[in-house]
This record gives sequence, C-alpha cells and structure tokens, in this order.
Amino acid sequence: MAYFVYFGLPMILLLIGFPIFLILLVTSIVAVLTVANIPTDAIQTYMFGSLDNFPLLAVPFFVLAGEIMARGGIARRVIAMVMAFVGGVRGSLAVTTVAASELFGAMSHTAVGTVVAMGRMIYPSLKENGYNDRFAVGLIASSGAIAVVIPPSIAMILYAISAEQSAVLLFTAGILPSLLIGIIDAAYVMSYARLKGVPLGERARWDTIWKTSKEASWSVGSLVVIFGGIYGGVFTPTEAAGVAVVYSLFVTMFIYREVDIFGLWRILTASAYLISQILLIVTSAGIYSWLLTTSGIPQRIVASIDAMHLARWELLLMLNVGLLLAGSFLEPPAAILILTPLLLPIVRAVGVDAIHFGIIVAVNLSLGMYTPPFGLNLFSSQAIFNAPLSRIYLGVLPFLLVNFIALMIITYVPALSMVFIHH
Repeated sequence: MAYFVYFGLPMILLLIGFPIFLILLVTSIVAVLTVANIPTDAIQTYMFGSLDNFPLLAVPFFVLAGEIMARGGIARRVIAMVMAFVGGVRGSLAVTTVAASELFGAMSHTAVGTVVAMGRMIYPSLKENGYNDRFAVGLIASSGAIAVVIPPSIAMILYAISAEQSAVLLFTAGILPSLLIGIIDAAYVMSYARLKGVPLGERARWDTIWKTSKEASWSVGSLVVIFGGIYGGVFTPTEAAGVAVVYSLFVTMFIYREVDIFGLWRILTASAYLISQILLIVTSAGIYSWLLTTSGIPQRIVASIDAMHLARWELLLMLNVGLLLAGSFLEPPAAILILTPLLLPIVRAVGVDAIHFGIIVAVNLSLGMYTPPFGLNLFSSQAIFNAPLSRIYLGVLPFLLVNFIALMIITYVPALSMVFIHH
C-alpha cells in the first residue's frame, strides 16, 4: 500500500496532467491519512519548515537577477560580444549559439529562458546562414538546457540544500563538466556545418570586436561580480545573488537606461511568478521527501540494491537511465528535491562522492529537458518556433546522443568534476 501511495499515485496524477506541486501535496495528504502514522498538522509544519533555509534565499535573488539581465540589455550585449569574436569559421554561428547559451545560462539560471532568448536573438540568423529549420531548433532547444548545469545553477543550489552539501563546491565541480558539454556540442556543430557545406560566416573584425566589447564591459562585470565574489571568498552564493540583483539593476537603470520604473515593475511581477512556482515545489517536495524518508522505503530500496551486488559502473548506468527518464517528465527542481533523499544513500554505499553525484544529477536533468516526448524545452520550442513536435524531436536527437557521451564521461571520470575540489 505504501509503495502505491508514494510512487503509484504520483505517477497516475502526473499522467492525468496535475501540476507537480499539487501531485506532491495530494500524495503527502493521502499518505498522512492512510499509511503514515503522524498527525495532519505535521504537513503545514514541514512545508513551512522546508522554506526556513538561508541558502534557499539565493533562488529568488538569482531568478530576479536573471530577469533583470535578460530584459535590461546585459545578456544581449554579452551575446553580441561573443558573436563578434567567433567569425570566419565554418559553423561559427552555431558555435556562437552554444557559447552564448552557456553565458546566458550562467546569467538567467533557467533553461526555458535560455531557449526563449536564443530563439529570439539567434534563430533568424541561423536560418539566413544556411542551417535548416530542424537543426536550428534542435541546437537551440538542447543548448538552452546547459543552464541546469552551468554555475551558479538553481538546480545545484537546491541539490546542495537537499543533500546538505556546499553550493560553492557544487559550483566549482560544475565548471569543467559544463565546459565539456559546450566543447562536445561545438565540435559536433562544426562537423555538421562542414558536412552540409554551410557557408562561411562573416570574418571577425577588430573594430566590431572592440565596439561590442566596450558596450558589454558593464555586462561582463555582472559575471565578474558573481563568480569573482563566490570563488574569491568575498561572499556566499546567497549574498552573491543579492549583490547580482543590485549590480544588474544599477547597470540596466542608470548605465544602459533600458529599464524604467514601469519596466522594473514588469520584471518584478514576472520574477515573482517564477519564484512562487519554484517555492511551491520546494514546500510540497519538502513534506513529500520527509514522509518518504520516515516511511523506511529508501532504506529498503538501498538494501534491495545491495542484495543485487551490482558493480559501481552498473549502478551508475542504471541510475543515469532512471534520472534521464525522470528529467523528461519532471522539472529539475522537483526531480532534485524528490530523488536526492532517495538516491544519495544508494550511491554513497558504493563510494560515489555526493558532490560528484550532484553533477551527474544536474547533467541528467539537463538532458531530460529536451528528451522526447515530454522534455520541457521541447514544448517551449514548439511555442517559440511554431514547429511540429515531430520535427523538434528529430532535431534534438543528434544533440541528445552527443551529450549522452558527455554524460558518460562525466559519470565515469569523477576527476573531471572533483579536480578543483580539495577535501
């Protein structure tokens, strides 16, 4: 009965189409009323208790900072600078899309937001420069998912809270894996451009590089403030998020003058909507995870897996497949908050470091964002490009295969994630 309540009921509600926070909340209420021997007032206690966490403050601050950067011209100027540097090489525009997605992901912290931004700014140029529609849509849909992995990632902040790990260590561990994904994607798109005979891009010109770099100097400063402050030990990720809001607001309102009071109100309301969605998931996942943990089910699952005597590589492969499937159904915040308490004891039992596992989880969930048939980026792309899902599926499949190779490297070469971390 308990297994049905905790796993069967959520799956039924998901297939019906319930929003994820409501699935978790309904499941928790049913569990308390049927299989969990605790009073019903524990639900509200643990829901609000899950929000009583200082590192969690980084989430709304980073969401707000990302919204300001996206709408205030900061991100646009950084992307223009990248496009000026990458030129004169076959496939340069596609490589620019990959690089710009990494930078925008670091600023916006949202995969869907990155897809929307790249779709608006680069998609028309891709079509004009000889890339077919299927490839262009697949490139943007898959590249946008890097926001789940590249620091400072909201998914990593939530994993750090759920796994009781350092967010700074997770950010540090995510640097090389996110660069590896970008390099593998860049190699693939350059090979594609050469194979398909895509025309050469416009050569990089020093005057354009100088102009765009000068215009983007304040924009690049936002990345310096965030990363320099965190890795320099000046402030915590939560404090860095708050500083990023103040800095980006100052630049967009007083340097670029692209945001006025009315624009700020629109940014605040859009941010509040997204923040409320995330925090609703956090609260409902908090009570669900607590009930699941106290039920003893995770301990029984760990014992069952131990009894299978799987080698570490076999266990990691099995978990990768499971996480990839979960990521294609669930948004990263929900998947992390639900699965981390369940899976972390399993991987720790075979000697996998919790920080390394956090990177494996993030990369899986980023691939899940564009894994057919239900990846969130796929539906976002359909709305933006007005393309049939069948074409989008065909477009993302090559990138899914290429990035699965990156996932295997990240999974089985832990030094890639851990090289900058000193225990």
